[in-house]
Amino acid sequence: MNKTILQMKNITKNFPGVTALKSVSFDLKEGEVHALVGENGAGKSTLIKILGGAILKTQGEIFINGDQVNINNPLHSQFLGIAVIYQELMLAPTLSAAENILLGQLPCRWKIFVDRKKMQIRTKELAKMLGLNIDLNKQLSLLTIAQQQMVEVAKALSLNARIIVMDEPSAVLTPHELEKLFDVILKLKKQGVSFVYISHRLEEIFRIADRVTVLRDGQVQKTYEVADVKQPEIIKMMVGRNITKSTDNHKIKTENKVVLEIVNLTSEHLTNPVNLKLFKGEILGIAGLVGAGRTELVRAIFGADKIISGKILIEGNTVKINSPVDAIKLGFGFVPEDRKTHGLLMDMNVTENITITNLKDISSFCFIKMAKEKEDVSSLVSRLKIRLNSIQQNIKSLSGGNQQKVILARWLGSNARIFIFDEPTRGIDVASKSQIHKLMGKLIDQGASIIMISSELPEILEMSDRIVVMHEGKITGELNNEEATEERVISLATKRGIQFNRITKF
Repeated sequence: MNKTILQMKNITKNFPGVTALKSVSFDLKEGEVHALVGENGAGKSTLIKILGGAILKTQGEIFINGDQVNINNPLHSQFLGIAVIYQELMLAPTLSAAENILLGQLPCRWKIFVDRKKMQIRTKELAKMLGLNIDLNKQLSLLTIAQQQMVEVAKALSLNARIIVMDEPSAVLTPHELEKLFDVILKLKKQGVSFVYISHRLEEIFRIADRVTVLRDGQVQKTYEVADVKQPEIIKMMVGRNITKSTDNHKIKTENKVVLEIVNLTSEHLTNPVNLKLFKGEILGIAGLVGAGRTELVRAIFGADKIISGKILIEGNTVKINSPVDAIKLGFGFVPEDRKTHGLLMDMNVTENITITNLKDISSFCFIKMAKEKEDVSSLVSRLKIRLNSIQQNIKSLSGGNQQKVILARWLGSNARIFIFDEPTRGIDVASKSQIHKLMGKLIDQGASIIMISSELPEILEMSDRIVVMHEGKITGELNNEEATEERVISLATKRGIQFNRITKF
C-alpha cells in the first residue's frame, strides 16, 4: 500500500460570523488522485487555500511525510513540495507565457539578467509534456482562457511538486486539452506525484480519481473508494437529498414570434457575417469548440464589442446597440463567461452588485430607497438560495457558485426579457446547476427568451429547444431538439466527424 504523504487533521477555519471548516480531516497517498467534491460553499476552496498557504487555519494539524508543519504562506507551501492551481488563474497578463511558467524561478546570468535561452528550453519541455502548442513568447493576455489554464498547469509542473492541487482545472479545457491533462496526471502518478482534484463534473472524478471525499457545510461527510461508489450516492451525500431532473420544469413550447434577429453581423472580433433568429419562449443553445466565436457573437449583440456591420432587430424593429447600457435599456440581460472580469464589481458588496442595473426602480430624486433595496435584494437572495452572512457582505468573500447566482439575481431584478447566458453553470455544483436550469425553465414559462452558450454537450442537448453550431466564427448548422445528438453537434463543430470520450465537453 502506498504511504500517506499528506494528513490534514481536524482542520477548523473560522471567519467573522461563520465557520467555513469544522474539524475536517483529509489525507493523500503517494501516487494517488484524491478528489474533493461538494456544493459551492462546502469548504473545498478554503481547505486547499490552507494547504497552499493563502490563508491560515484556526485549529488543526498538517503533516507532510509524517512531519508536522505550519504552512504560513504560499512560498512555504511550495518549499514543502505543494503546488496549487486555483480556479481563478494566478498569472501575470502582461508577461509572456514562458515568463509566467517560470515566474519566481527564472534562470539568470550573473544573477542579474534573465537567461532567455535556458528559459525557452525549460518551458518548451513543459509545453511538450502537456501538448501545449502555443508561442511561448506571446503575451499571456493574448492567449485564450483555455491556453492560459494550460500555462497555469505548466507553471505547477515547473515547481517539481510532489503534491499538486487542481481546483476545477477542466472548466475551460477542450476535450483534447483535457485528455492531455489526464495523460500528464497519469504519467506523473506513476512517478509518485499525488493530486488533490476538485471538480463539479463528477464524470471526471470517475475517470481519473482513486478516492473521493465529500464535503458539506464545512464538514466531511464520507470518503469513498471510487471503484466502490456510484454517482447518485455521491450527489445525495453532497446535497443531502436526491436531485430531480432539471428539465422537468422546461416544456418545449417555442412560439413562432421572432423576438431577436441578427442580420449579417460582424464585429471587431467576429469577421464572418452571422445571421441568427431567437424566438419568443425558447432556449437557443450555441455550441462549438473553444475559440469558435460564440462569446464574440453574444458580446457584440450585448454591445460589449463594437459592431462593424449588419443589423440587430428586436420584434422586427431595427435597433442600435453601441454599448451594454443600450442593450440593458432594450431588455437584455447578460451573464458573461468570465464573471470576475466582466460580470462582478469586486470591490462592492452583494446588494450593490445585484441592484447596479436597476437603480431607477429603487430610487427617488437621486436617493436610493434603502428599505425597498433591502426588500428586493433579500427576496432575490432567498429565491436563488445564495449562501451569505449578510446582503452587505463583500462579493469577494462568496464562493464562485454564489457569485454566479448574484449575477443571475441582478438580471432577475431588472426588466430583462432576452437573456444571454455564457457558460452559466461553469464552476457550479450539481445542486446549483439543477436550480439554475429550473430557473431558466421558469423564465421561459414567463415569456422570456434565452441564448445559452455551454461547453458541456449534455447541458446543451438537455436545455435547448434549438441548437446552432459555430466553427471558426461561422454558423455551420442548426438542429432542433429532436434531431440533435452529440455526434451531429460535434461533427458540425469540427466540420468533420471525430472520436470522443464520454466526458463530452468542448
